[in-house]
Amino acid sequence: MANQYEAHLLGFLEDHLSSREDLSKALELANKLRSDCCDLKQNLIGLHNRVTNLTVSWISRSVKAKASIHHLHFNLHNLLQSFPEDGVDSEKTLVEHLPQLANEVRRIEAVRSYAEIALRLEALVGDLEDAATWVVNRQNRNMFSEICSDSAAQSELGLRQEKLVLCIGIMTNIEQILRTVARSKSQWCHLVRSADNRVDKTFLALKRQVLADQRVLLASIGWPPAFVMPEMGCAKSSSLPNPLTLMKGETRQIYSQSFLALCALQHLQAQKENGRLHPFKPEDYTMGLWAIDELVTPIASKMEYHFSKWIDQPELIFALVCKISRHLIVAVDDVLQPLIDEARLVSCSAKEAWVSAMIQVLSGFLAKNFFPSLAEKYQDKQRRPEVMSSWLQLIDLAITLDNQMQSLVDLGGHLLSGNKTGGFFNAMSVLSLFCDRSEWLKIWARIELKDAWKRLKPELKDERAWSFDNVHIRDFNEEGKTEKYLMIAREDHKAPLVADTVLKISRELIQRCQSLPSILVRAEFIRSTAVKFLWYFFRALLWRCRKTELFNSYLEDYALTRVCHCLNAASYCESKLQEWSDDVDFVELRIVEAHNMHVDAEGNDKVCFFAEELRSLEELQTNWLIEIIGDLLHEFESLSGEYIQNRDYFGLEQDDFCSIRDSSDMDLAVSTVLLEALDTLRNRLHLIRTNLNSKDFLDLWRSVANGLDHFIFCSILMSNIKFSDSGVSHLRADMQALFHAFKPYCARPEAFFPCIRDSLKLLDMDKEQAMLILCNVENRIKSLHFCGIMHLSSDQAEKVLWNRMFAV
Repeated sequence: MANQYEAHLLGFLEDHLSSREDLSKALELANKLRSDCCDLKQNLIGLHNRVTNLTVSWISRSVKAKASIHHLHFNLHNLLQSFPEDGVDSEKTLVEHLPQLANEVRRIEAVRSYAEIALRLEALVGDLEDAATWVVNRQNRNMFSEICSDSAAQSELGLRQEKLVLCIGIMTNIEQILRTVARSKSQWCHLVRSADNRVDKTFLALKRQVLADQRVLLASIGWPPAFVMPEMGCAKSSSLPNPLTLMKGETRQIYSQSFLALCALQHLQAQKENGRLHPFKPEDYTMGLWAIDELVTPIASKMEYHFSKWIDQPELIFALVCKISRHLIVAVDDVLQPLIDEARLVSCSAKEAWVSAMIQVLSGFLAKNFFPSLAEKYQDKQRRPEVMSSWLQLIDLAITLDNQMQSLVDLGGHLLSGNKTGGFFNAMSVLSLFCDRSEWLKIWARIELKDAWKRLKPELKDERAWSFDNVHIRDFNEEGKTEKYLMIAREDHKAPLVADTVLKISRELIQRCQSLPSILVRAEFIRSTAVKFLWYFFRALLWRCRKTELFNSYLEDYALTRVCHCLNAASYCESKLQEWSDDVDFVELRIVEAHNMHVDAEGNDKVCFFAEELRSLEELQTNWLIEIIGDLLHEFESLSGEYIQNRDYFGLEQDDFCSIRDSSDMDLAVSTVLLEALDTLRNRLHLIRTNLNSKDFLDLWRSVANGLDHFIFCSILMSNIKFSDSGVSHLRADMQALFHAFKPYCARPEAFFPCIRDSLKLLDMDKEQAMLILCNVENRIKSLHFCGIMHLSSDQAEKVLWNRMFAV
């Protein structure tokens, strides 16, 4: 060490005093070294003071920590005293030992903190076990029978309630400590598990005792009330006496305390299960309230006795559940909701808990005694008609009961305004029994689909149902009577009645599953019923179009009308499906589906629930519009064949046209051989306009115009024929007749024949202007644009002009 220090000093002197000139700077160097030494000593003193302050602050925490830190401080002080005066080694040593000191302090603090928490938990758990033992081991007595005559019973009851409140408070404190430890000290899992095990045993013992007390109280007040059998419904039955409303004075107070204690225990349980790793939320009460379940349990025993006698009359079972729920819910809400509010169970509703518990009783009975046997019988094809009828009857009753039960809950309450996937909503529907039984859901979907298709088949075979004429529009109401069915949206699309029937049935299938609490199950049911039903109809549309065999023969009015009606039906279905897809419920369905399949749901096409169906309808319309357009163009080409083949007469002079025109007025005459094609085209367009929806017809006639423009331009104007002055005049007359066929559909039909229109402009030029354009090759496009010719290329314009014959 001395040799290293001596070598360091020699190196320092060589660096700063290597020559005689450097000796003049020795005094300045010495002053600098003294200043640096002073600074190092000050830093050392500052570090010493800081360590001393930190050490003193930890000393007051515990006796063990005081002794350890004092020992460390003493060693550090001795270490500092041994440092050389220049401070170089002292700084190095301090830097090396401070991390060790810090680690040691942290370890001691962790041990101290663990010991403090463990001792605190031990004390709390011990107090809890002592208080709980006193509550559980007291002899149970019929409190209501003795409370009014025995002051000792009153005193004992009061003491038990105090002990129970004490237990709940202690468990709350323990849970808060354990929640903090679980989030910040995950390595202390053994401490948390040990405390949990002891608290759980105590909690279960207290829960059993409080539930037992609750049952004794309910039996003492005469719960459950007597039943009055339903008269095939629940609207006209008389009111049932409710023992909850008859409680007075001490009786009501004792029941309230028991109810609050049970709510407090459930709140603790929910916090423990859901609040350790993430904040507790009110919707975590997904299984109802224990205190209200205790009210329903004895009622369920009585109801199931009557249920077993009504296996062949399920409507009576549903009516009894509805009747009891309706006539007891008001008293339940009046008596128990204030207690729930007092227990601070935020967003919990006595009505919802009551309805949920009643529905769970019915769902459990159906799941045990009805659907298993029906599902088994469904496998026998001979018995399927009977099974389908019974199954649909149960679904109808369940949907009706769900609606009735939901009407019992305040419209402004948590149920309808909150999230349908949380809270009590999972148990607010009889159909919730299908959420855990996928095989039953599939059977239900197949039955609904088969029944829907059975209802549609007669409409598909009725030709009147394929007409959009209001005179023939009919619909069936619930009594089976025929009535007019007017719908502006359908009329706008000129859609036949069958399309409206399909959409109506599809919507009914969608509405059938609205009370299913699971979004994924609801989406699965819709895709298995309504979506499949729509695909069946789409195939029926395609088959009906193909049956016309437009592509194998000339267009027939009947066949053309038939295809137009199918296109109208597809257009109407497309608009309605798009409207449904924009609804928030379907957007939610698609987003949840995409999330479940780990698919990115961004973009309008990806969040559209009916995306595949819309693409299929769009493809059907496009393909058959192209088919009609192609047949129209092919028919025009066939009927104008002679006109195209004899196009050389456009080079004839005036006198030679008399034999081939249909009028003595040559300026207004139309070629005789073109009249049939134009007349047929005009009639076809009129027929299509009458039968096809406006959107598709707009696309159709513009496409036909574009096709005719291309056909005539290539067949006549781009052929090597010459045009005399008379030929140009007659061509213009023929084209004006062609434009006139489209006059009912737009003000300037020639705008949709750009090639023919520009060609006529070229043919109308005088010789000088034509030669100017032909000779000016470099600026020909600019010259053409100046003349208003925008749709012909330079070569096309050149060819048209070279075919122009000018009079000498």
